[in-house]
Amino acid sequence: MNDILSAENYSFLFNLIIEYAPRILLGITFLFVGLSIIRRSINLLENFLIKRKIDESLIPFLGSLLSIILQIALIISVLSMLGVEMTSFLAILGAAGLAVGLALKDTLQNFAAGVMILFFKPFKVGDFIEYEGTRGTVKEIQIFNSILTTVDNKRVIIPNGILQTSMVTNFSSEDRRRIIWTYSIGYGDDFNKAKNLLLKWIKEDNRILKDEEPMVVLSELADSSVNIMVRVWVKSENFLGVKFDFNEKVYNEFPKNGLSIPFPQLDVNLSK
Repeated sequence: MNDILSAENYSFLFNLIIEYAPRILLGITFLFVGLSIIRRSINLLENFLIKRKIDESLIPFLGSLLSIILQIALIISVLSMLGVEMTSFLAILGAAGLAVGLALKDTLQNFAAGVMILFFKPFKVGDFIEYEGTRGTVKEIQIFNSILTTVDNKRVIIPNGILQTSMVTNFSSEDRRRIIWTYSIGYGDDFNKAKNLLLKWIKEDNRILKDEEPMVVLSELADSSVNIMVRVWVKSENFLGVKFDFNEKVYNEFPKNGLSIPFPQLDVNLSK
């Protein structure tokens, strides 16, 4: 009797080995090959991100995150190959992921936006930007927030999710900018004198780019003034300096040259 049971046990064990040994060997092979492919893929991704000049603090984080996701997917695939029932496990995993996602919805949105900002670079550290009337220099781009320093040295912290979905003006993205002034002289003043003075100052200022033709035109005959539009191109770093210097020069030099700077006024004629 014992010999029969023993023979049956050996037979059952042998059949079990015959049935599952190929699956186990295939699963182990698939696991090692998959891990090797994942490592190579992560290395390729990190090299690509380095070439794209992505923030250095983001590269290892993205590599680790992607590696974990791929390894989980690989383990699930290997278990499925071994015949393990994954339906219940995946249902529990999905429910847990959904609960965490709903609880951390805003945080995950800011995180995803931070990754997109660091990857696509709509602005970078050192750029001068404007968001909903707030202007400042970008000091840090963190995973969840971006930090600006305003011109009066205030620290502004803006969630990345808001920046990613709103209109942001980047004043530093281009290496040159155009300055547009509108200066006014009085009716009866010599327009050609004002135009020649402006062209002379433009020619003398080395900060103004000479490869672009400056524009000085009579733009409008307003109620109380003759308006002159001036357009020039400068390097971005010289924008404010040139703009303010010309305003000061016009204010000081126009009156010395017989050109008045009018202000809105109303003439009232009384008839008897």
